Amino acid sequence: MQVAEDHTAPEVAQDLGAFLERRREQLAQRWADAALFRTVFTVSRDEAVEACKAVVDALAEVARTGRPDDVAAPGFRAVRDQLGRMAASRTRAGSTPARIADEVAGLREPAAALLRADFEDPAGEHAHACVLALTVLLGTLRLVVMETTVGAGEELIARQRQQLLEVATPVIEVWEGIVAVPLIGTLDSARSQVVMESLLEAIVDRRARYAILDITGVPTVDTLVAHHLMKTVAAARLMGAECIVSGIRPAIAQTIVHLGIDLGSVVTRAGLADALAYALTQQGIVVSPRPDAGAGPR
Repeated sequence: MQVAEDHTAPEVAQDLGAFLERRREQLAQRWADAALFRTVFTVSRDEAVEACKAVVDALAEVARTGRPDDVAAPGFRAVRDQLGRMAASRTRAGSTPARIADEVAGLREPAAALLRADFEDPAGEHAHACVLALTVLLGTLRLVVMETTVGAGEELIARQRQQLLEVATPVIEVWEGIVAVPLIGTLDSARSQVVMESLLEAIVDRRARYAILDITGVPTVDTLVAHHLMKTVAAARLMGAECIVSGIRPAIAQTIVHLGIDLGSVVTRAGLADALAYALTQQGIVVSPRPDAGAGPR
């Protein structure tokens, strides 16, 4: 049926927009106590009321366009950032997208009650059409909030993943002028990139002349990761540091040979201790084995 598109549609749109503007303060006061706003704006209720007014203004603008079901309506642009921050806050507090959607749906009844009260005949056809348009409009708001919730969730996951990558690739200053990155676990392209960035920053910040990449705890290395390691070695050289790769396991050594990757120009050592001893020796520091504790003086 296309009845909603006849001459009454513009009238409904204008009446709904006028209602939202006229009842802006009352709607904001009622919505400020709703879970969606109350749990985000905990410092001041006035702050929650102002946030609600911004949402009401956006809804009024969308209503007047006659496109209450348009998620991309220009009226929503003004509040997308605000809704995104609210959604992110609720997500960090442990709310699921379904719960946030229910909280948005909870805004409908207070608004519908105010709208019906504006009509002499709340059960009349025009009143019913306006309430229906309001329901569609708030349903669209729900979709907009869901979009921002998903976006906020993806951004949060991306930030947490980046933080985990940085934590999982620490750069340690083991001696003056010597830094080391002990790698443990699987290496992929993203983590290899973090390794390179972290190592280069450490070389600059600590004025390191030697950088040790210890891959003792890395179970496998594929072609892409091997090339990333080679790029890291080359980048360290450009920064004025010599890169030493230690802890190459037999399986990884065979993989590198089969892949045809030339490590002839790269300094390699069996383990982290050997790599550190090499770097110290290169700086003129003599490393001597500890005397046998059981041997007495002669």
